[in-house]
Amino acid sequence: MKSIDTNGKPAIPQESQSPRPQTKLSADMSPALIAQANWTFVEKLLKDCKSKTKRMLVEKMGSEAVALGHGGESLSDVEENTLVASLCDLLERVWSHGLQNKQGKSALWSHLTMYQESEECNDATKSIDSNFLSPDLSNLQLETDVSPTRGADKHKSSSERKTIGPEHLRPLPDSLIFDIRNVQAMTDIKTHIGYARAWVRLALEKKLLSRHLKTLLSDNALLRTQYKRSAFLRCEEEKEQFLYHLLTLNAVDYFCFTNNYPTTKLPYRVVIFPSRKASAATTSANSWIAISGTLCETNPVPIPKGALEFVFHHKNLGVLSTLRIGHDNTGLSPKWMVEHVVVRNEVTGHTFKFPCGRWLGRGIDDGSTERLLVGALVPRSIDSEELVESCSTPPRCRSPSIPRRPIFSQVELQHMLGEAVNAIVKYHYRRECQDGSLTALLCGEGGLVPSLEQIFLFGFKNQRIFGRNFYVWDYLLRIKENFEISLLEEMDEYSQRLNRDRRVYTASSQRFTILRCYCHLIDQINMFSQTLGKDGEFQLFICLAAREQLLHPMLRPMSDARSTMDMYEENSFLRNPTLLTFLVHILEPLSEFHIVLEKSLTHGISSIC
Repeated sequence: MKSIDTNGKPAIPQESQSPRPQTKLSADMSPALIAQANWTFVEKLLKDCKSKTKRMLVEKMGSEAVALGHGGESLSDVEENTLVASLCDLLERVWSHGLQNKQGKSALWSHLTMYQESEECNDATKSIDSNFLSPDLSNLQLETDVSPTRGADKHKSSSERKTIGPEHLRPLPDSLIFDIRNVQAMTDIKTHIGYARAWVRLALEKKLLSRHLKTLLSDNALLRTQYKRSAFLRCEEEKEQFLYHLLTLNAVDYFCFTNNYPTTKLPYRVVIFPSRKASAATTSANSWIAISGTLCETNPVPIPKGALEFVFHHKNLGVLSTLRIGHDNTGLSPKWMVEHVVVRNEVTGHTFKFPCGRWLGRGIDDGSTERLLVGALVPRSIDSEELVESCSTPPRCRSPSIPRRPIFSQVELQHMLGEAVNAIVKYHYRRECQDGSLTALLCGEGGLVPSLEQIFLFGFKNQRIFGRNFYVWDYLLRIKENFEISLLEEMDEYSQRLNRDRRVYTASSQRFTILRCYCHLIDQINMFSQTLGKDGEFQLFICLAAREQLLHPMLRPMSDARSTMDMYEENSFLRNPTLLTFLVHILEPLSEFHIVLEKSLTHGISSIC
């Protein structure tokens, strides 16, 4: 059926399908109307930018407030990802407005690559002297997978030595070209729009989006060749406001690049800070590290012999949570004192600090050849020199020859444990739990494991009775021996109790299950944790007991055990009835949650109870 125009006459198909009438209509419009329509569109783009950045800022700040314990609902990862994707779409609209000639599917990416080509042409005309190279070239071209260790070349001056090894962590370039090249190296992206979105996410995560775009738009010659005078990007006042709105996003932390490209292979720089004592700074053993993050974890990565700094490539690990470092205890001098380990993502610049302050080796400290370290993200406000300086001192003094004693009062210990349990409860009540953060709540500073360690050390009798280096793990082993004796005695009485009183049998059965589970857990740890020392075994036990919902049920049987009477004063948490009741009640809420542990924590021990 033919279409009819407003006069009732059949419309001409050729004219209705041709763009010429639209061109003629635009030509018939007065310059004033065209200018007004263009100005209205420019104002709308600026208004959209203001509203989107404001919403992103408010939503993200609200999410951070919830994480700190304030009211409201947190922003889910899906909602945050949607907001960032919407910002990417807005930037494409801005860069598409007023184009002279469209090149490619993404106007933003085309502009970025043209700027890159222009800068590379300018660099090619300059001297080859490294002083004239862009920051990324002068750094990247000189990088090797293994950097020299401290003092490797005795003929170098002291000033030269400060520029290599752990004394100096070279800062990453923060140039626009550096980030463009990193995005171009992502093999899992196939389209220009994909490259543009990845670049926006990377710049936003690094808090460089506004700065990079300002640098891009400062090339007026390129801007004039690509955009009409009426384009948004050539309206000076609106452009400045646009960049200012994007700058406000620096007030919050985004992981929109890290969390959205799980298959991208990224370089990670590892810097090890050993003890400054010559006898503890190196090891003859074959050492390794294994890193876990929110997206995946590595297999053991060999540390190059004699190296304190090296780079390895791996599929995106996400936000780093834990690091295991160990060695095979071979060679003439395997004992190694590690103060800190620093790991930096060489693309996003995120740097994680893993405090250690412990020995690796048999016959020293607690005899461990492997340590589990919990990482903390280093704020971007801390520069490389400040970070290196902080890593040059031990995180804590813990001599293996000096008996460790609790440094907290009873009230302080109760408060510390309450805070640790409360943090874990809050974690499980969040709308979306962040993988990896539970490990920090369990094993990190002020976490459940160090809090319970201090609880078990409180009221401990003079260690000279039991040996100079006595650990909480030794107490747990003695409790296992007591439980095994009790299990044998109770097994003989089960048949008699079953015939006399079913209720007594039920209570005894629960106690029997607790004792059996405890003993089996200790046996599993002894079997699967050959590289761990006594502190590491205690940490593993607490984590697994929390997963098996064994923490609070085991306390009363432990309190009744003979070893507790022999090894603890009456004012201890395990012998004082009031403190024991507090301990049971404070740990009981943890049994309501399904606690999922990272593989780095479990050592392959599956659920047993």
